[in-house]
Amino acid sequence: MFRSSDHENSQKGFQMDRRKFLKAGVASALTAGMVGAVKVLPAEAAEAVKNVAGPQTGAKSKLHPVMDYGGSSVSFVEHNDQWLGTTKIVGTIKPYHEADQGFYMANRGKYSPEAQQGFYHYKFVMKHPFGAAIAQFAMSLMAPQMVSGQPSPQKLPIPDPEQMSQHIKDAAYFLRADEVGIGKMPEYAYYTHKAPSQDDLMKDDLSKSIPVTERLPYVIVVMIDQHLETMLASTGYDGISAAQSMRSYHTTGVVAVVLANYIRGLGYNARAHHFTNYASVMPPLIMAAGMGELSRTGDCTVHPRLGFRHKVAAVTTDLPLVPDKPIDFGLLDFCRVCAKCADNCPSGAITHDRDLVEYNGYLRWNSDFKKCTEFRVTNKEGSSCGSCMKVCPWNSKEKSWFHTAGTWIGSKGEASASLLKKIDDMFGYGTEQIERYKWWLEWPERYDITALKH
Repeated sequence: MFRSSDHENSQKGFQMDRRKFLKAGVASALTAGMVGAVKVLPAEAAEAVKNVAGPQTGAKSKLHPVMDYGGSSVSFVEHNDQWLGTTKIVGTIKPYHEADQGFYMANRGKYSPEAQQGFYHYKFVMKHPFGAAIAQFAMSLMAPQMVSGQPSPQKLPIPDPEQMSQHIKDAAYFLRADEVGIGKMPEYAYYTHKAPSQDDLMKDDLSKSIPVTERLPYVIVVMIDQHLETMLASTGYDGISAAQSMRSYHTTGVVAVVLANYIRGLGYNARAHHFTNYASVMPPLIMAAGMGELSRTGDCTVHPRLGFRHKVAAVTTDLPLVPDKPIDFGLLDFCRVCAKCADNCPSGAITHDRDLVEYNGYLRWNSDFKKCTEFRVTNKEGSSCGSCMKVCPWNSKEKSWFHTAGTWIGSKGEASASLLKKIDDMFGYGTEQIERYKWWLEWPERYDITALKH
């Protein structure tokens, strides 16, 4: 496993050579021109390096006129009843109760007693003080009046849907979103019910659950980067891992709450969905808004530039908008041959299977979110887990012409994906902790909850 200090030490000399190589490559690019620096690659790859920002469907933001796909070769697909992006729908997708989500299942005692105790500690105490500080502030966004409410009785005149979509994207970027997309809202993405109170959950009493009755046509998805340098310095599951999540959850929540309130002020219905108050599940919304594809991890999505290194919030609305199209950047082919997340998953939750299986009316890899959840809430060596985020080739590298060309290669089918994976392994990407980026402190005595007094 990459987490061992022996492995880290054995990699240091090689990592230095790698960085010298990249530095020399950048110098060559500056002196000989970008195409000359990548002349050993196909012409299309050189073009991808020169034009790292890809095309975008739907309305174009003025602040970010094109989406940055990091060099990936991206195409666009249509919404229909047989597919959501590149995820094949083979039956009826049944919405589920929020309390059937992994963390809630641990909270309800549906997993091990250790997982129930661990979840309580994870949510209400938290193993790292910095993550706790962010989470406590994020809880202020939980109140129903923060996420929803009645729209203004007077509808203000608005531009046509395309211009309005452009304006909403610009507003999200202005509020510090890293990426934003607009999609058609899939009805099956709504929860059937909101989870009841903590006391009721601990007793596994769902009788006071609140039905989710909203059905709005559009969804705005805002995405925040969990911070590359922090991830490069982390093991992927140490003290900072929960803080990375909380930082991004809080930021997306603020953006979503402000956007929803703004839209209601225009006279239209809008509901924010964020970390402390969801009424829908996020992965289908990410795919619908053209911001990712489903991955080997099961129900987690990968963005072509940020990989797993993101968190999102959303706003559902009836404001007239122009939706973006879902994207295809070859992730299914890539995940089929890569499996680095499965190789490095400390819980064994991620499958090594080559093929997808049917699950609740759609095809996905048969990964085990129960194992994932139990490890994250009982992890004795960290505050949560982001090992799959750490090792995924789509988000484990600093920005350079070499990496941009590599992601272009990886998005061009199974043979190319296999090549990128081999290069990734050769350079040790995702299996290192770059000490010069480590800025946080550790309190490992808080990680093992069984040693703490309650």
